[in-house]
Amino acid sequence: MLATLVMTVIGPDRPGLVQILAGRIADHGGNWLESRMCRLGGEFAGILSVEVDGLRSEELIAALKMLEAEGLRVIVHAETSALQPPKGSLATLELVGQDRPGILRSVSGVLADHNVNVEELASERVSAPMGGGTLFKATALVSVPANVSLPAIRADLEKIASDLMVDLKLQLKSSA
Repeated sequence: MLATLVMTVIGPDRPGLVQILAGRIADHGGNWLESRMCRLGGEFAGILSVEVDGLRSEELIAALKMLEAEGLRVIVHAETSALQPPKGSLATLELVGQDRPGILRSVSGVLADHNVNVEELASERVSAPMGGGTLFKATALVSVPANVSLPAIRADLEKIASDLMVDLKLQLKSSA
């Protein structure tokens, strides 16, 4: 029986970290399923999902923990439930506005009030065009429950958008 391991990794960024991680996984019979990784604040950070024979999962976990000696901290979680496709629909949320504290807290509060799950979130601060300060930009993929109205979520987001001084766009994700 196959086991799915979900892990987070973090350590000082340097060339070869992905190769070290991928090698350790492959050496122990693991199959790299999916990941999100990037450099943040000088650190290499990521999340990934790996499939491995259940009889070798503890061996792989031990091998991954040994990477800490090389400066890469790995926290492993064994997936305990079968993947359930989300009930409802996927939507994309795009946000841009002058950077200030609390933007994501307010937006995620509206999403939580509607029982909307954040599937993916990417955010960054960038210089505004024409020297106009710093912009905060975020893009999210969200799962909207079948019993929740997308226009109702959009209306609640629009209520806070002017206070936050951000532009928000929420739309159903088109299937490719």
